[in-house]
Amino acid sequence: MTLEPILQIKNLTHTYGVGTPFQRSAVEGMSFDVYKGEFLGIIGHTGSGKSTLIQHLNGLLKPTSGQILLNGKDIWEDPKKIRDVRFRVGLVFQYPEYQLFEETVYKDIAFGPTNQGKTGDELDRCVREAAKLVGIRDDQLEKSPFELSGGQKRRVALAGVLAMDPEVLVLDEPTAGLDPAGRENLLANIRDYHRNKNKTILLVSHSMDEIAQNVDRILVLKNAHVLMSGAPAEVFARGEELLAAGLDVPQVTRVAMRLREKGLPIDPAVYTVQALERELLALKKGGAAC
Repeated sequence: MTLEPILQIKNLTHTYGVGTPFQRSAVEGMSFDVYKGEFLGIIGHTGSGKSTLIQHLNGLLKPTSGQILLNGKDIWEDPKKIRDVRFRVGLVFQYPEYQLFEETVYKDIAFGPTNQGKTGDELDRCVREAAKLVGIRDDQLEKSPFELSGGQKRRVALAGVLAMDPEVLVLDEPTAGLDPAGRENLLANIRDYHRNKNKTILLVSHSMDEIAQNVDRILVLKNAHVLMSGAPAEVFARGEELLAAGLDVPQVTRVAMRLREKGLPIDPAVYTVQALERELLALKKGGAAC
């Protein structure tokens, strides 16, 4: 199967404070592809360039140099059309509930698709379908968003982006500040959306367990550059490098690393409870896990 890129980041550099003593590049010479239908995780310590990078993907920031290609076309080829790019690449910021402002949940979700020019039955369908995707009930649509819990507000903000039917969905720490039940509920909604719609999703998260349990591929950033990328098993097999870069690894990987330190031949690529269980059962039986 040939993987087809939907986003191509080519030699992207973004420099703040050009010509001042505070000049610094938050992203420098960064290149990678994002493929259609994939669930990509992006990790990196604070200051690694994650936030600057994702704000380039829908044109909120303009590169100092380099290109962002969406379906093979430079998003800045015609600056007058950058607004259309923002409909096609939906970005959900950390704590998006602070951006809610309409009188009702329905109106908040409808804001984006209304700006796309949707009206009448088409608009209503977009709003209700997006609400359903994130678990918002019909009876909640006429409530004020400010009457809802934190987790429910987060889902309303996400629905407002999904209602625009973007080709790419970029999520910046979507579960920040939520309790464990709220985190898992929201992630389940996101997984369902990815599975049912086959959309491209980029998930930025500090939680290695969250990344490990949801994504197909991981991009690791360090000091404005790409440090490594690969499937979760490939990336977490390099756990020592991740820790040296100031990053964490999934809790299960930490356990596996400690067991290896004690002499047990545990696969360093272990990053789920199920995989560790298979490894330990294989050792108990005197064989190697497959």
